[in-house]
Amino acid sequence: MVGFRNIVYYFLLTLGFIGLTVLTQIGGFILLFAVYLNVKRIPKFWGDKAFVFILLYDTFTFLIVPIIAPIFGREPIKNTEHIKPTTFFTVLCNRNYVQPAINQALQSASETLIKEEASIQINYLDANFPFFNGFPLLPHLSHNDGKKLDLSFVYENESGQISPLQKSNSGYGIFTEPLQNEINQTQICKDNGYWQYNYSKYLTLGEINTQLSFSEKGTKLLINALLQDQEIGKLFIEPHLKQRLQLTDDRIRFHGCGAVRHDDHIHFQLL
Repeated sequence: MVGFRNIVYYFLLTLGFIGLTVLTQIGGFILLFAVYLNVKRIPKFWGDKAFVFILLYDTFTFLIVPIIAPIFGREPIKNTEHIKPTTFFTVLCNRNYVQPAINQALQSASETLIKEEASIQINYLDANFPFFNGFPLLPHLSHNDGKKLDLSFVYENESGQISPLQKSNSGYGIFTEPLQNEINQTQICKDNGYWQYNYSKYLTLGEINTQLSFSEKGTKLLINALLQDQEIGKLFIEPHLKQRLQLTDDRIRFHGCGAVRHDDHIHFQLL
């Protein structure tokens, strides 16, 4: 019986290590460190294992990792009054690290938007992990070098006023569908066997603020403000939105059917 319990324990520990590493990059290693400390440390109390892990994880995430990350050429996204994470989950899971040039691009875009439309807030989604080029930030295919960042669309209320709110808890998965006279790239990709193309609809974590609608004006202003920075090499949105917003910059590209649809967020990356 003891042997079976040990097997179950190490199986669950392995799952925890893998899951936390995939989700946060550092969480799996902190879990092992917490287990080691709990083995060595006495006295113990009820709930102490969780307490030790949470204390270690928060200490590393908010105090230690931001100091070490610049060695790898990355830094946390700098939050301001007009630049904020769509969800705190992004920050908590260390998915908010970028090369300094992205912070500069965000700051410049924010300053431009303040001049043109002060109510537009830049809401960012997944960026990159703090360490090591090539370490995957799942489920993304390319967020592994500090050069990529996803942004939320801009939405407006029923009166046409710009809102800082979003339509899903995760910031992903609520699509701005093509109109009847627009290219339906999603259907084209699915017809060609790319079944995964709209799977992000399962990642919403719940729909919210259903009264909001996609702001053509606000999203176009945001994209054009970003593209004033010549360090930005590519920006991905769905072809029907590029058409609808009358965007002409050559850096606005179709990302390919091998990825997922981009009519729920903007992806941009450095040269």
